[in-house]
Amino acid sequence: MLVFGRETSTRLILSYVFDWVIIIAVAGAGGVLYKISGYEHAFSLEDPQISYPLVTNTISVAIVAIVAGGVPAALILVLSLLIPSSALEITGEGDSRSLWSRRLWEWHAGWLGLGLSLAGAFFITSGLKDVVGKPRPDFLARCDPDLSNIAPYVVGGLGLNESSAPVMVNVGICQNTDLSVLKDGFTAFPSGHSSFSWAGLLYLSLWLSAKFAVTFPAPVPTSISRRQDRSADLDQSFDKMIPFRSSAAASPLYLVLFVLTPVAVALFICATRYADYMHAGWDILAGSLIGAFFAWFGFRWYHVASPGGESSEYGAWAWAPRSKWGAFGVPFGSSGFASNEDRPFREPIRDARGYEDLELRPVR
Repeated sequence: MLVFGRETSTRLILSYVFDWVIIIAVAGAGGVLYKISGYEHAFSLEDPQISYPLVTNTISVAIVAIVAGGVPAALILVLSLLIPSSALEITGEGDSRSLWSRRLWEWHAGWLGLGLSLAGAFFITSGLKDVVGKPRPDFLARCDPDLSNIAPYVVGGLGLNESSAPVMVNVGICQNTDLSVLKDGFTAFPSGHSSFSWAGLLYLSLWLSAKFAVTFPAPVPTSISRRQDRSADLDQSFDKMIPFRSSAAASPLYLVLFVLTPVAVALFICATRYADYMHAGWDILAGSLIGAFFAWFGFRWYHVASPGGESSEYGAWAWAPRSKWGAFGVPFGSSGFASNEDRPFREPIRDARGYEDLELRPVR
């Protein structure tokens, strides 16, 4: 199979299979952490922060998985296979076989980044929930404490020495026999809905932004003019100089709305967690930051930055596959995992002469 104009090797294919194995293993480890019982923090029966009513989830775990995982995966698949041939030809591919291999690679890289983002956020969030064991705002409603027999479950607090002060008790005081409800009551920090929704939906926004070139207008720093003849006289280049304000333009607003829709959905999911008394504000903020970090990390690990600056010369494409010799690692001191001798893109036509193009002339 040709990708970027070169044949893939078994070694290269196996290296990406190994990437998937790692992603699946991280997600599996997150699933184990999600299922096991973590730390159960002591609590006060007089704490108003955990005295909210128990209500039904507005958005279930299954819906979050579909919206933040399934929908981005489906959109990336469809849009990658619909990339116009004209867009791919700019990067150096010409024949039909190469164009379809590029589309498949964009799909694969898009899913790799999405998988990395979701798996990383799921693992970290599940682990923190187990370690922290923070009670949810509706915990006392879940617990149904035995108020007639408090003393055996007291573990601390000023109430041990002062009758008017509150005491801290452990989960043994709870009369609710549904262990799954009690276990879920100690998973307030960080918000899993928030981290997973941001990991998947912000990743989708970044991917869409890159593919549709939706960014703040920013001229290429070195942009002066499009030079068709690299050997043209320097004076002629300045004659074709483009005004600064004409070197970039704002994207249509309908594209901005399209790209930001996943972010709006993530915000809505976060808002429901507060409205349902499942999390405090800090829990939601922490989960959102975890998800946003992994969304950025997953996208940038496999993709060129969104158009703007120097990267706009190459478009918003996935990085090319690793080289055959660097599939599983490179020697110390190597420049990277790509093959410099077999560049994935054609040398772009720069809009201005670099220092290497200047010719020394006599001073007039």
